[in-house]
Amino acid sequence: MRPVTCGTCGARVLARKSSWEQTSVQWNAAAREMCLDQSQVEGHAIPLCPALRTAIETAVVQGSLPVLDDTAPPTTEEEPSRAHHR
Repeated sequence: MRPVTCGTCGARVLARKSSWEQTSVQWNAAAREMCLDQSQVEGHAIPLCPALRTAIETAVVQGSLPVLDDTAPPTTEEEPSRAHHR
């Protein structure tokens, strides 16, 4: 897992991209407190608020968060049913 910082609220989580479709996020108390997303349930931040999702995608594109399964991501031209069954 590698640290990723949200560009909106500054929350720092640990993230891992096992594949293009799977992202694991480990929150700590400080990150939960900093998260500005209002989609929290009983004080626990949702796994990926939209701003954090963007930060993780940016980290992948910039190369600071590798995708462990290096199979190419599905393209937008593929049919959704084919893209999910790789």
